[in-house]
Amino acid sequence: MRIDKFLKNARIIKRRTIAKEACEQGKVLINDKVSKPGDEVKVGDQVQINFANKTLKLEVLDIKDNPGKDAASSLYKEIN
Repeated sequence: MRIDKFLKNARIIKRRTIAKEACEQGKVLINDKVSKPGDEVKVGDQVQINFANKTLKLEVLDIKDNPGKDAASSLYKEIN
């Protein structure tokens, strides 16, 4: 699944266009490599998102196309 779509489906970033812009600005890393919006994310990948005032690191646990609100948080786990 594309990283911009994953971030939207997991409800980490509200809109896919915002996720796409974050990737284009170099704020999203997959396995410590700067990602483009179309880069594929797989189960087990580590994703880092650099927001303005904090950094979020997470591990991809599952990939679903249209998860419900409750299932969205089960797609990833935060790591330090």
